[in-house]
Amino acid sequence: MGEVLIELEHVGVAFNAQRSLGGTRYWALEDVNLQLRRGERLGVIGRNGAGKSTLLRVLAGILVPDRGTVRRGGVSCQLMSLALGFVPHLSGRDNAVLSGLLLGLRRREIVARLAAIREFSELGEFFEQPIATYSAGMNMRLAFSVALQVEPDVLLIDEVLAVGDAEFQEKSGAALRARMGEGHTVVLVSHDEKQIAARCDRVLWIEHGRSVLEGARDDVFAAYHRDLHHPAAA
Repeated sequence: MGEVLIELEHVGVAFNAQRSLGGTRYWALEDVNLQLRRGERLGVIGRNGAGKSTLLRVLAGILVPDRGTVRRGGVSCQLMSLALGFVPHLSGRDNAVLSGLLLGLRRREIVARLAAIREFSELGEFFEQPIATYSAGMNMRLAFSVALQVEPDVLLIDEVLAVGDAEFQEKSGAALRARMGEGHTVVLVSHDEKQIAARCDRVLWIEHGRSVLEGARDDVFAAYHRDLHHPAAA
């Protein structure tokens, strides 16, 4: 077993609900425990609203928990997500530079890689156009291409493998497989169990913001499927 890079103990994250919902606090995560070890590939499963994306943001350091403990040994984390924000009135090129800076690259490093980003993204002349003109798939192509230029200790992937046409899916999937094959630590959130089965060794199942089961991929999948068919038995 590799060294523990990030450890979560009884982590909870709350958001303020809208006044129409009573203005009470909504706990996106209530009680999550996790040890993430160097070199492992962890899949995260659960129904919609279970807290999977919130968990990734805690791991990335974007969200600070309202309760519980997060321990990290100075590791760098990179979140690849469909929710990554760009500045709409800036071009793809300018957003690539800005995103690269936010991901920790120096300006000269990201500028030197702009040609590679444009080529991998396959955006063509749209690379010079405001991203307000982009589709969701084009946005993700750009985000993915920029993210590939960074070498984090932990790569966090949130539902990005099914974006774009079949050819780009295969291309991006091959790039991620290569990254995983280099021994990077990866956490993958996906509703596509085939993606997780093909890429992950261990799985965490969370439901209603709580850890339900963590362990070997096949064991967790079996328990999850039993609960889908017989929820009262959980």
